[in-house]
Amino acid sequence: MSKQIPTLTPTSGEAVRMRAVDKYFGEGDARTHVLKATDFDAPLGGLVMLVGPSGCGKTTLLSVLAGTLNTDGGEVMVFGERVDKMKSGALTQFRAYNIGFIFQQFNLIPTLTAGENVSIPLLIQGKSNAYALKRAKEVLERVGLGHKANERPSKLSGGQQQRVAIARALVHEPRLVICDEPTSALDRENGTLVMQLLRDVAASPDRTVIIVTHDSRIYSYADRMAEMEDGRVFRTLNSPQEIAAEHHGH
Repeated sequence: MSKQIPTLTPTSGEAVRMRAVDKYFGEGDARTHVLKATDFDAPLGGLVMLVGPSGCGKTTLLSVLAGTLNTDGGEVMVFGERVDKMKSGALTQFRAYNIGFIFQQFNLIPTLTAGENVSIPLLIQGKSNAYALKRAKEVLERVGLGHKANERPSKLSGGQQQRVAIARALVHEPRLVICDEPTSALDRENGTLVMQLLRDVAASPDRTVIIVTHDSRIYSYADRMAEMEDGRVFRTLNSPQEIAAEHHGH
């Protein structure tokens, strides 16, 4: 695969297209069919929420489209590239430039400061330490934590750790930001702050944010909503108006 990964031009207006994706876990009698010929699309620009009951395959779907889980069938395209067919080196490179992750567990490295944690995606791209830390500080300022750049995660509250994790996902300006339950551990005030930030990121016409959530408090931030049940997307609501009509009162 060529090295011009950073300047990929997406086909049409799509960031993500998944077709007939299957995923199994386990072996023999314990084998479970987690994604069942699942289709999922996310347009370029905007915020897409993936909702549905626990265990329906939402996090698995995210992992597959991020290339951190292999599929057992179907096609996964991100910005016009078949991530399910990439060799691991090319995939690592592709993710380093195009994808930012916000995990439910934060996954911060305890021995590093907040600034060092945030700088990691830039170091993976081969940027200098000085540049990476300077840029990390700028993004920490954006999430209201510039003053905590030199603190280790153990000195930060859960809400602050979550914002450090978000800064890390945004520092390299990825075109696809993937979030697993970004507000589940947060109170209303911090949840609102985080969602406004993600909303701002999604406002860019060439950026897409995909959020897996159970938190109905944040549904109003979505431009589009895909509803999952039993391993497949069974319905997509294509506008904030449709989402409001279906989930009114939230």
